[in-house]
Order: sequence, then structure tokens, then C-alpha cells
Amino acid sequence: MIRPLVARLAQMLFVMAGISVITFAIFFATPGSDPSARIAGRNATPETLAAVRLSFGLDQPLPVQYGLLMQRLFITQDLTSFMNRGEKVVPQIVAATPVTLSLVAGAALLWVAGAGLFGVLAALRPGRALDRGLMLLGLVGVSMPVYWLGAVVNLVTQSRFHDSWLFSWVPPLGYIAFADDPWGWFKVLVLPSFTLAVFYIGLYSRVLRSALIEANQQDYIRTARAKGLSERRVLLAHALRTSLVSVVTLFGLDFGALVGGGALLTEVVFGLPGIGKLTYDALQALDLPVIMATVMYASFFVVAANALVDMLYAFIDPRVRDA
Repeated sequence: MIRPLVARLAQMLFVMAGISVITFAIFFATPGSDPSARIAGRNATPETLAAVRLSFGLDQPLPVQYGLLMQRLFITQDLTSFMNRGEKVVPQIVAATPVTLSLVAGAALLWVAGAGLFGVLAALRPGRALDRGLMLLGLVGVSMPVYWLGAVVNLVTQSRFHDSWLFSWVPPLGYIAFADDPWGWFKVLVLPSFTLAVFYIGLYSRVLRSALIEANQQDYIRTARAKGLSERRVLLAHALRTSLVSVVTLFGLDFGALVGGGALLTEVVFGLPGIGKLTYDALQALDLPVIMATVMYASFFVVAANALVDMLYAFIDPRVRDA
């Protein structure tokens, strides 16, 4: 049991190291991408460029620069922003993480519940009116870009109908920490979480429906029906459990990517200072230390989510456990 965990941990570290090298090479080692020129600004004199390189350690060989960057990011944790001198990167990541986790966790609850309900209801009577209606709604949800839906939600709730009884409770754009005001934290995240979840409700409900319909054709399902079990019990106790494998795979990938900054558009539209917004601002300013830190943060969650999904397979599908 310990050996597979150690092997998986080694794979995670290897993947993250590879991502860090590639990211460093893109922004630091690509010909013509001189970070000192971006820091010093336009029309900087050669003396100014030399001073910037010396100040930020950019006069060192690339392997030395990479080693110093990783040391200051993970060991001493005193890596500072190129654009905002003296502002440390790690505290920015720490401050933005609860915002993204709150948003993605709320959206995940909504899309898992909504997709589970819609997928099961559609699979109960495939080809009937309810199935077609739910799958049409799912297709609409998948087709709506999150930035467009977020803009429409803000237009309705923050502008046109904000003073009505229906949306008067909606707080201004931004974020309220749970420790400061739990009820305000909940209210400020309801609409962003719903906006982020709509796409995944449509996608997951269609995936789950297809998996359930395919599972209903398997021999073990026919055996369960031959034993006299009700159709509902066959669907929920047998077909649903094995059908969750594909859904869990998607969930692990999507949740890890969103926590790692994939919710960027939602955070930007709703003014949430999360990891995605931090990455967006760093890319706008080409703040390389912040970009490197957010990329490493994102890679950790994506790789960790994949490892967790692999471990969950054994608990969901007995066929994987027996293999």
C-alpha cells in the first residue's frame, strides 16, 4: 500500500518539476523575452537594464536563475513581485486560495446535485419527452459561455432589477470572508457559483445519462432484473455505481483545474480576488514570479486531483479493486 503511494508522489513531483521548467523556459529563456526590459520599462538605458538584471539576479546563468527562483518560492518563500517591489508572492497565493476554493466548492455542490438529478431522470425513460427536455436544457447550459452568462447575471441582479424584491439581497461585486460575515460570504458566492456550475451541470448530466444507458445493457444488470429487483433499485444500486467512474474522472480533472485557476473568467466577471484573478492580473502585467507561483499552484491541484481520482476508483467500482 505504501509503495504505490510513494510511486504516485514521485510522479507528482516529476510532473510539477517538468511544468516549472517549461514555464520558466517560456518566460525567461525564450529568445527576445528579456524580463529586465519589461521591468525597466520602455526606453530604458543600458545602465538601467544592467542595474535591473543585477537587482533581480537576471545576470546569472539560466540554471542558476531557475534554482534561485525555486528556492525563493518553496524554501525561503521570500519571492517578490517584479512589478510591485517588496510585495511577496506566497502571501498573495495564500490570500487568494480561500476565495477560489469557496467558489469552486459551491459550484461543485450545485453541478454534482443538478447533474445527478437530471442524468438519472433522463436515463429512467430514454427517448421520452422528459429525457429530451432535460438533455435540451443540458445542451443550452453547455452552449452558454461563462463570461456571457456572468455578464447577463450581473446586468439583471446588479443593474436592471437590483432594487426589486427578487434581487435586493444581492451584495455588490467582490468578496466577503467567511470569518468576517458568514451570511455575507454565502450571499456573495451564490450567483458566481451558479454561473460557474451551469456549464458542468449540462455536461455531466449528458455524460451520466449515456453511462447509465450503456450500463443498463450489461449482463450484471440483466441478472439483477432477473432476480426480481425493481427498476429503480437496479438503476440506483447497480448501474449508477459503475457509471460514476466516468463522472468521477471528469470531476477530478475539472475540480483540480478550476481550483488551480480555471475559474478565471468567473472571478474576473464577479470581481472575486481568487487565484484566477491573480493569474489574470499577473499575465496583464507580465509579472513573472506571480505567474510562476500560480502555475505551480495550479499544477499541484491538477496532479493531486488525478491521483485522488485513481484512488477513488477502487471504492466506486469493484472491478477495479479486483483487477
